[in-house]
Amino acid sequence: MSPYENRYWWSNDGVRLHYRDYPGAADRPPILCLPGLTRNARDYDDLARRLSPQWRVIAIDLRGRGESGYAKDPMSYVPLTYVQDIEALLTELGVGRYIAFGTSLGGIVTMLLAGTARERLAAVLLNDVGPEIMPEGLSRIRSYVGKSSTWPTWIHAARAVAEANGDVYPAFGLEDWLAMAKRLYRLNSAGRIVLDYDMKIAEPFRVPGNEAGPDMWRALDRLKDVPTLIVRGAKSDVLSAAVADRMKAALPQAELVTLPDVGHAPTLGEPPALGGIDRLLGHIAAEPASA
Repeated sequence: MSPYENRYWWSNDGVRLHYRDYPGAADRPPILCLPGLTRNARDYDDLARRLSPQWRVIAIDLRGRGESGYAKDPMSYVPLTYVQDIEALLTELGVGRYIAFGTSLGGIVTMLLAGTARERLAAVLLNDVGPEIMPEGLSRIRSYVGKSSTWPTWIHAARAVAEANGDVYPAFGLEDWLAMAKRLYRLNSAGRIVLDYDMKIAEPFRVPGNEAGPDMWRALDRLKDVPTLIVRGAKSDVLSAAVADRMKAALPQAELVTLPDVGHAPTLGEPPALGGIDRLLGHIAAEPASA
């Protein structure tokens, strides 16, 4: 029996969007999980299984990823549109207060959500992302996003993932790379292993300024009164140590966890990250999940 249900909702511009709904206690705010640029809800499966059924976990496929539909207009693949998509889901579900876990792009969306309705956020996790993104990280991401690749077997795909990410996760073995490949790729109708996202998500991302939103430090400031966990990979080329320290100093209720020998982005399965998540959730008193 599956530990989650596949559910769907519609965006304001008519895109059918998907999320995994892991059951949890109704007297606690649900945890909304937002993945990175080229990633999907599968990234959060291990964490969601760990937290459910004590916590309801809603792991989202952003438009153009995973089981969500592809947008007709590729220029809608921007953070402000993702915010509108999430707000439509929260309205449909009748969710008042919630916890947001955001990795990379998902963290940018989380900060923007705080800018529009901070009072709805019970707690926040920002995974290897902040108001400023390191130029070398942006350059690296732009170098590969939207470039299609196919493989005949999962082992071939896993080896390719390992070659591209070996410095990010130096402790990974073959089983880890195979698991990551199955999060990143899918089997197409021709029996080939292909990336599980719309290649057109790269179009707006290649335009400077579209990778985030206006004045992200101002958006972060809205989290001042919100319990926040900042997770950073010590080898990250996206979130610098200086920016992470500045974030922690700006947020009185923030904890910073830095993971040694990990790059961008942590999987959130690392023991120090899990410890931080347990502490973050431990601070939250049981409260109604909806307004």
